[in-house]
Amino acid sequence: MITIVNEYIENIPVLHVVDAELANEKLPLVMFQHGFTSAKEHNLHIAYLLAEEGYRVLLPDAVHHGERENDLSGKKRQYVFWEIVIQSLTELDQLKQHLVDRDLVQEDRIGMSGTSMGGILTFGALTQYPWIKAAVSLMGSPSYFKLANAQIRYLKEEGFSLPISEEEMKKQIEGLQSYDLSLQEEKLDGRPLMMWHSTVDKVVPYTLTYDFYHQIKPLYAGKEEHLKFIKDETSGHKVSREAVLGLVAWFKTHL
Repeated sequence: MITIVNEYIENIPVLHVVDAELANEKLPLVMFQHGFTSAKEHNLHIAYLLAEEGYRVLLPDAVHHGERENDLSGKKRQYVFWEIVIQSLTELDQLKQHLVDRDLVQEDRIGMSGTSMGGILTFGALTQYPWIKAAVSLMGSPSYFKLANAQIRYLKEEGFSLPISEEEMKKQIEGLQSYDLSLQEEKLDGRPLMMWHSTVDKVVPYTLTYDFYHQIKPLYAGKEEHLKFIKDETSGHKVSREAVLGLVAWFKTHL
């Protein structure tokens, strides 16, 4: 039987999903982050399939989302998108360490995944945490710097008034480069990485991710099986069943 426990880890609300018979054992761990304006509960189907395969799965709520949602309006939340991403990246290490301290994790078998904002987070996590052994990004982007600049252009075109000066905004965007995997591809270090993205995605640009895939292919010479890109041509900004099953298969093979 698969159990779902709603708990708080370091004051972060999470869903802890695991086979009840294995709940107290050291297991491989997959951490899965939801998308922008979504919440942890929206990815339970993925966690269930992974738990059936013997993984421990942790689904956290990002700040300003789910149980942590406050009175921040949709427009204001867009302004702090990257603050949410960076805070979530910091919290990943706290969540992982908590489970390690509880003796519940096989530390050499920790995976990271997420959808949309969670996929963006997954790429960023690979720049920060060598303990991530395999990863799957679903419609995310590794190019923080380019994506952030595109978002600012969009907000301006839509007539939004930015809450900080141009100089402050430029400084914030430049600060994202330390999390931008496309600018430090060597940090992949051959770790298994699968990407899924739709060519008709209207939210997160497909081309940035696909270009990155071709950028890093030479790094996987001799271990081509550690890198995979699944191209979708119909789903748009919505994860397909093919993507979900591909994610599970990827972790079964590489974690």
